[in-house]
Amino acid sequence: MGPDGPVDHEPQATGPRSTKGARTRARLLAAAKGVFERDGFLDARISDIADQAGVSYGSFYHYFTSKEEAFREVARSQEAQLDAQLVVRTDGPAAASPSSDLRAQLTSSIRGYLVEYRSEAAIMGVVEQVSRFDLQVYRLRFERLERFAVLLAESIRRAQRLGAADPALDPLVVAHVLTATITRFAEAWFVQGQFRSGFDEGVSQLAALCCNALRLASVPAPG
Repeated sequence: MGPDGPVDHEPQATGPRSTKGARTRARLLAAAKGVFERDGFLDARISDIADQAGVSYGSFYHYFTSKEEAFREVARSQEAQLDAQLVVRTDGPAAASPSSDLRAQLTSSIRGYLVEYRSEAAIMGVVEQVSRFDLQVYRLRFERLERFAVLLAESIRRAQRLGAADPALDPLVVAHVLTATITRFAEAWFVQGQFRSGFDEGVSQLAALCCNALRLASVPAPG
C-alpha cells in the first residue's frame, strides 16, 4: 500500500551499528520531533519523517519498528530534559534558615522546569496528548513525576524536622499534590494558553502557592 499504509514483512529495526548509523538515527529522531510538532502524532507520516531526515522510507525501519517507537524515543528525551530541572536537595548541611532554603530550592526547580517546558511546548503538547492513550508514554511521564515527588517529600520531611514546614502535613501526599500542580500549570500556560502572565510573575505566583501550601515562613525581599 502507500508509504504509510500497512507494510508486508516489515523489517525489524536493528538500530545503529556504527558512528554513521548513530548519526542517522539521531537525524531521524530530530526529524520525527519536528514532524510530530507540526502535524501531531496521529497525522504524522513516516514518509515525511524520512524525507525530513534525508533518508529513504525503508531506511526508517532499520532504526525503528514503527512511528510509535520513534515517538516514544522523542518523548523519552523530552522527559529526561524535564527530569533534570525538577531537582530538590535532600541532604547536606542545614541552611541558616531552613524555610528560606526550601523556598529557594522550590523556586529554582519551578523556574528551571518552566523555562524548559516553555522552550519545548510544541512537542510537550503532543506528548501530553499521546500519554492519554499510549501506556509506554504514560509511564515515562508517571516515572518522572514520581521521582520528583519522592525527592520533594524528602525535602519536606527535612524542613519539618527543622521546624520550617507545617508538621501536620503528610510529606508524600503534599509532594504529589505540588508535583501535579506544577506540571498541570505548565501545560495550561504554555500548551493550552488558558491564561497570560509575564514569565517572572508566573514563576513567582506558582512558587508562592507551593510554599504557602507548606506554610513556609515568608522570606523578606533583599535590601
